[in-house]
Amino acid sequence: MIIIGLTGGIGSGKSTVARQFGALGVHWVDADDVAREVVEPGMPALSAIADHFGQDILTVDGALDRARLRQIVFEQPEQRAWLESLLHPIIREELIRQLHLTDYTLPYVLLVSPLLLETDQNELVEKVLVVDVPVDVQIERTMARDTNSREQVERIIAAQMPREQRISKADAVIDNNQPTEKVAAEVRALHERFMVDFG
Repeated sequence: MIIIGLTGGIGSGKSTVARQFGALGVHWVDADDVAREVVEPGMPALSAIADHFGQDILTVDGALDRARLRQIVFEQPEQRAWLESLLHPIIREELIRQLHLTDYTLPYVLLVSPLLLETDQNELVEKVLVVDVPVDVQIERTMARDTNSREQVERIIAAQMPREQRISKADAVIDNNQPTEKVAAEVRALHERFMVDFG
């Protein structure tokens, strides 16, 4: 089974592109979804986070207060490092579990991850597919989607790999700053190529 990593900066439209592959029958796992699952109430990682940051990091119903945690880790790099050292191994193990299906017939699956190239998740993949849009488009889309301030979005982008560097590591790039039907055509062409290359 070939694992292809699908990545891109925040607001680039990774999930949209992944859903288009999914419509073609491709199994995909989103690292962001897995990252949320491993810190749900009752999970060991959430207890460790609450022990470390204090009970204020939880909402009234016992869930993780993501906005508060995001603010802390972006302002305090040492706290971000602690959080990553806790979560990355747990997330990696769960990704591997979810990527391997028993009754799946296509020759490849997608690992969708915003930090594919910044973490050891890139060791799980054999090819890298980058979804790309200009930085100003990333900022506009993320502000509209998450109601974050421009400053916060710019900080998130600054914490990610620079756009040019990300593209330089790609085996293929999808331009997601064009009409949906053109993006879908690029996805279909890549899918056909992957079916030939890995089939």
